[in-house]
Amino acid sequence: MKSFLYLGGFVCKAVLASALVLAVHPATAQNVNEDAAETLAKAGGCFKCHSVEKAKKAPSYKKIAQKYKAKPDAEAALIKHLSGSKSVTVEGGGDEQHEPPPAKDAADLKNLVQWILSRG
Repeated sequence: MKSFLYLGGFVCKAVLASALVLAVHPATAQNVNEDAAETLAKAGGCFKCHSVEKAKKAPSYKKIAQKYKAKPDAEAALIKHLSGSKSVTVEGGGDEQHEPPPAKDAADLKNLVQWILSRG
């Protein structure tokens, strides 16, 4: 009887590839509380300009996740972006004030960022 690791390398490679995807993908590497993230996004008025799938006045969360997918500092960059009030350019031109969501603490904001990154 052949061992699991000897099965022509295919099964072993498939298992290793799956493990790598799970280890790297932010949504699976962390436990994301989707309900809390969506509630925070709604409370912050984020869905006024963002959508999960389609661009509105601002890029979709899917597009944002894809933009940051391969960046090792993605989480930190998005937390920084969401932490302060700043002027951002919206679709069709023009600038608007981008206010931070009303997170109770850093963990809430981190959960929201991980949820955004998991959309891609």
